[in-house]
Amino acid sequence: MSGEVFTSRRRVRFADCDAAGIVFFPRYFEMLNGVVEDWFAGPLEASFRELHLNRHVSVPTAAVEARFIAPSRLEDDLTFALTVTRLGGASCGLRHRISAGDQLRFEATQTIVHVGASLKPEPWPEPLRVRIAPFVETAP
Repeated sequence: MSGEVFTSRRRVRFADCDAAGIVFFPRYFEMLNGVVEDWFAGPLEASFRELHLNRHVSVPTAAVEARFIAPSRLEDDLTFALTVTRLGGASCGLRHRISAGDQLRFEATQTIVHVGASLKPEPWPEPLRVRIAPFVETAP
């Protein structure tokens, strides 16, 4: 698998954990949303503020599939890696891998869709499509 990888890091906070001190599973989905938001604001140069408030478009999640591999605990330092599995007309497939050191903790695939104010799918604007393209996974 090649293509650019967007990475970010985050420490597990007390608010992320359940009574056993491990990440409560829905928190991973909140973390993924934060990674996607950072990816848009960073290399895609289209912050959620710009998308939602100025352009009146959004990128909601249409599908997500997750696999919980090992628990993450309070104060673990997590690394998030995002790549693109598919770039369609209005949709985009994402692959997420969360690890702590060399240990994979969680992985997910997610489909986001570019939608307009009508909440109907609209093609990716060409400047955004061009910025997403380098993250598309290619066969080795």
